[in-house]
Amino acid sequence: MSFLGNIIWIIFGGIFIFFQYIFGGLVLCLTIVGIPFGIQCFKFAIVGLAPFGVKITDTSSNVGCLSTIMNIIWLIFGGIWIVLTHLLFGLLFCITIVGIPFGLQHFKLMNLAFSPFGKSIS
Repeated sequence: MSFLGNIIWIIFGGIFIFFQYIFGGLVLCLTIVGIPFGIQCFKFAIVGLAPFGVKITDTSSNVGCLSTIMNIIWLIFGGIWIVLTHLLFGLLFCITIVGIPFGLQHFKLMNLAFSPFGKSIS
């Protein structure tokens, strides 16, 4: 079922989400300071291309509060707009019964966009 959901997702906009996150990641990787944030955009691109069947888990890292600081910087300098965009699309898709699975995937992307550092996808 996740294969069919991913095919429908790609046809109706997932490919555009993928390319937008890839482009954003490449632009962020042009500077040394932006490389960690660009890597997070590549993580979004993977989930944005085929979100059905992907699990997002918290990682127990030994970096201390660095991931928290990076998440705060991420949220202030652009992450909030990604969160709000996925929230809006999630709510719009959940209006219809057919769109609920796609709305739930946008909520999954919203959760990842809120704090991407310290999370892994599997």
